[in-house]
Amino acid sequence: MNEAFLNYYRCPQSAVSFVSSKPSSGDNGSGYFKFGPNVICYGRSSVAVRPDVTDPLLDCLEQVRIEEANCYLPFNPTEVATNLRRERYVRTEKLVGMKGLIRQIYYALRPALPVVVRRHLQRLWLKGWAQKPFPRWPVDRTVDQMFERLMYLALKASPDGVIPFVWFWPEGRSSCAVMTHDVETAAGLEFSPELMDINDSFGIKSSFQLIPDARYTVGREAISMFRTRGFEVNVHDLKHDGHLFDGLESFRPAAQLINQFASDFDSKGFRAGALYRNQEWFVHLNLSYDMSVPNVGHLDPQPGGCCTVMPYFVDKILEIPVTMTQDYSLFNVIGTYCEDLWLEQINLVMQQYGLISFIVHPDYLDSPEARNAYMTLLRILAKLRETSELWIALPGEVDSWWRQRNEMNLVAGESGWSIEGKGSERATVAYARLNDDQVVFTFT
Repeated sequence: MNEAFLNYYRCPQSAVSFVSSKPSSGDNGSGYFKFGPNVICYGRSSVAVRPDVTDPLLDCLEQVRIEEANCYLPFNPTEVATNLRRERYVRTEKLVGMKGLIRQIYYALRPALPVVVRRHLQRLWLKGWAQKPFPRWPVDRTVDQMFERLMYLALKASPDGVIPFVWFWPEGRSSCAVMTHDVETAAGLEFSPELMDINDSFGIKSSFQLIPDARYTVGREAISMFRTRGFEVNVHDLKHDGHLFDGLESFRPAAQLINQFASDFDSKGFRAGALYRNQEWFVHLNLSYDMSVPNVGHLDPQPGGCCTVMPYFVDKILEIPVTMTQDYSLFNVIGTYCEDLWLEQINLVMQQYGLISFIVHPDYLDSPEARNAYMTLLRILAKLRETSELWIALPGEVDSWWRQRNEMNLVAGESGWSIEGKGSERATVAYARLNDDQVVFTFT
């Protein structure tokens, strides 16, 4: 019951007590329900659940009761968080018949298709994306808002009215931003040195994901080119042909090859091509972190989304989700070079103190409009670093910090709370309180 909440906030176990109020709806009874306004959960509950998110959903918040220091809940928050993060709410329908054939033909021809043709085909494939009610566009914060609502209840039950926790980011930073570049073609690899120059002009380092076994050759010189300049190199799929996650029997040997390439690249991170994924199979990857799961997958070929703006663990692997619209989708599917959508998404993530994670392809910065849009984005991030305490980090730095934070503990002493554990010198004790019946976080 309490595990996911405690891991999310890294607060003392004694600070909260969530207890199951009634038997759940059974092993096969997962469905949708509400937890207060605008928070849609998926899992088992003692209130009736619905099979479709568009059905009228019952609000289980009305069933919550507080007795002394205990909060009695009609659902298991850890189960719900896992279901949403791992996209277990998605109806898995195999691509069969004509649709499956279209996908096979598309990925066979994709390297030779002009962008204008790909844009048209992708718009047809994604038709109706704007009408999808869940996950919520343009940023879904369901998991984070569920935990915040639980924090509200825990504070209501707390005799002290305050709960300490380990702040989400080092040095008390407000949020975190990560810039990544998936290199899809030889032209993209050729443009990468110029892209590093652009990034360096704003003091923003990034990671480059390289396809190891197709499209172009990744040699030691290419890897050294990025690393000597302070950029990061990760493995991008295997062949980027859309088939990596077609079946577990074919994925296992592919994962072994990916693991070998990661060793050759001296890389700790991975991203699947086109964000095709199966989080349950990540156990076969001998990597430290993955970056293949979108927050909202409406504009990706695979639907779903992890519904959180924070990193989270999938067994041993840390998932660093993609929380911002990809450059290709913005420029070619939505059809704009304006930064307004990115700004809206950044603001929504920062309201939740979360992770701002971008994919910008060097392959698609081939026009003045695209480059100007990207430089405007870098300018925005650099300003937020100065004015709003935004931490701009490499994915590997996020991975290292989140793993350290996950092992930290709060310890009560005569002078107050302190943090113990590796990396604790960079950590900050934060305090959750209620102010005008709203959860607020402070550092004192």
